[in-house]
Amino acid sequence: MSLVLDPTAQDLLFREARTANTFTEEPVTDEQVQAIYDLVKYGPTAFNQSPLRITLVRSPEARERLVQHLAEGNQAKTSTAPLVAILSADNEFHEELPTLFPHFPAAKDVFYSERPAREGAAALNAALQAAYFIIGVRAAGLAAGPMTGFDFAGVQKEFLDDDHTPLMIVNIGRPGDDAWFPRSPRLELDQVVTTV
Repeated sequence: MSLVLDPTAQDLLFREARTANTFTEEPVTDEQVQAIYDLVKYGPTAFNQSPLRITLVRSPEARERLVQHLAEGNQAKTSTAPLVAILSADNEFHEELPTLFPHFPAAKDVFYSERPAREGAAALNAALQAAYFIIGVRAAGLAAGPMTGFDFAGVQKEFLDDDHTPLMIVNIGRPGDDAWFPRSPRLELDQVVTTV
């Protein structure tokens, strides 16, 4: 084997993991969310920046407000998922860099004093962290249903502020009946990798 990770864990995180479209009623606890975050916060980002912000949608009132901004095909599964997370990028992440990157605290001003530079860095690094978050959900034995089919401006206005850009919405829980679409094809190595 070329991989040191146990094959069962490989299946859990990648080969058998799927985007869930239905969920059981079993709740997702705050302890599970804490465990997921405590794992995925170690994923690498540029300058150790941490722009990902997670808004947990638990109350029925908040869920109803969110569902109205979703594409029609995403509404029913989001209405019934045990937990929904809005993942966004904090465009003011640079304020934390002196703490998160202490050996070069000036990075905050040298690289990110201008808003467009922050927005680009926040989008890229929060997207990395969002991917880690999905893998963390899987590591907890749960299924994730990430979605980008929603009104971004509407979700931002309803749940965030001008300094936070929504990236995706993730339904979280134990997979329910008929949770999976058939597995879609993947590209092969020689279609993706070039050696120079």
